[in-house]
Order: sequence, then structure tokens, then C-alpha cells
Amino acid sequence: MREFYLELSKNEFLQPLVAEISWTKNMVIFSKCKDDLQREFYLRTTKKYGWTKNVLIHQIENQSYEKYLLNQTNFDQTLPEALRNQAKLAVKDEYTFDFLELGDEHLEHELEQGLVKNIRSFLIEMGGDFAFMGNQYVLEVGGREFKIDLLLFHRRLRCLVAVELKIGEFEPEHKGKMEFYLTALNEQVKLPGENDAIGIIICKSKNKTIVKYALKNTMQPIGVAIYTLTRNLPTDYAGLLPSADDIQERLGGLQ
Repeated sequence: MREFYLELSKNEFLQPLVAEISWTKNMVIFSKCKDDLQREFYLRTTKKYGWTKNVLIHQIENQSYEKYLLNQTNFDQTLPEALRNQAKLAVKDEYTFDFLELGDEHLEHELEQGLVKNIRSFLIEMGGDFAFMGNQYVLEVGGREFKIDLLLFHRRLRCLVAVELKIGEFEPEHKGKMEFYLTALNEQVKLPGENDAIGIIICKSKNKTIVKYALKNTMQPIGVAIYTLTRNLPTDYAGLLPSADDIQERLGGLQ
């Protein structure tokens, strides 16, 4: 308790947050997280999403903080200012599907079916506020049927979220297909009062420079992430994190 007090007395941002969650969850955060910005992230997300102690531990061990901060999206250029921070926090750079019983070699269909069969674990990994709308969601355009791998809805953003799964490396043409889906969702499925749909392309691997170029000029809000079947985060991720000021600004979206 003394250590807890000494840590809090040095940080004005953390002081009002600790009273919002239980003592047990505070102890988990302060024992497992040594960086103040990391602690602030988990304090805010635990309150916002109502995480249980076990879910909180899972999120910390899964390095959700780092994965949120490293995400690749074009939301700064494609979304209204009121939605940008919240949308960035809704998309990770890497998703860990360690609850799936898949080998290194698997098909996209097997990946999709595994996520559907473990939908609760999948939605927890997505980070909160997502609702499942369906898989192989059919869109009819020009007399033809097109199917979105997974369709979700984000309650706080009030928008549909199209998820495309790729078991290989990200390719620029994946972006074009997602743009088509988002246009169709906005024209045919979006309800009055909802915001425009966003897309998440989840691949086995990606080249960050290729993703940056692919998203640069598109006007549709898209994020590109990777997935793994284990919890190991590359050791060089720490050196890629944004500056402290940038992190603090992004955490402001967790109000």
C-alpha cells in the first residue's frame, strides 16, 4: 500500500482513475505494469469495458497496450475528429488467437470457422464494444453475391465493422476489395443515425511500408493488422512505440 501511494502521488493523471475500479484490479495493474502510461491505459480500459480480473490479466499478458499503440490505419484522414481516437483504440496492430487449435498451416476457412466457434474469446481479443453480426455476410451488388468474412458492429462508434481474414501477407489489392465492401455496406446496410462502416484487414504478416502506401490515398477508413496463434510480441516493438505525448493524446480517447 505504501508503494501504491508513492506511485500515485507522483502522477496526477492516475490519481482520479484508481477509484474507478476495484482494489484487486488496481493491484494487478500496479504489479504487472511499471510504466505510468501503460498503467493509465489499463486503468481506463478496465473501467470503460468492465473487464473482470481474469480478462484484465489476459489483456496485460497479451500486451494489448503495445498492440493498440502500433496499429496502422488511415483514420486521421478518413474519419471525423470526434471519432478518430475511439476508432484507433478499436483496432490493434496484432491480434492473438491463442484460443484456436490450429497448426501453422491452415486455410482461411478454418481460421474463420475457428473464430466463429470461439466467438466470445474472439470478441474479448478484439478489445470491447464489438458485437457479432455474422460470418460470410452476403452483399448483393449488380446481380452478384459478395461475402464479407466477418461482420461486426461497434457500439461506441455506432458503425459496422467489416473484417477480412488473410492467411498470407498483406497485398495492396486487399485494400481495393475492402473499399468495395465498405461502399456496399454504407449504401445497403447502414441504418439512419449510424456512422460509415470501417474495415479491418487481418493478415498473417504485413510489410508496414507497403501498408502505409496502400492506405495513403484511400478515402475509406481501413486498418491493417496481423494475427498470431501465440502471445509472443516481437522484441523490437518497444522501440517503435509513439512518443509519450502522442500516447497521452491517444489515451484521451478512452474517456
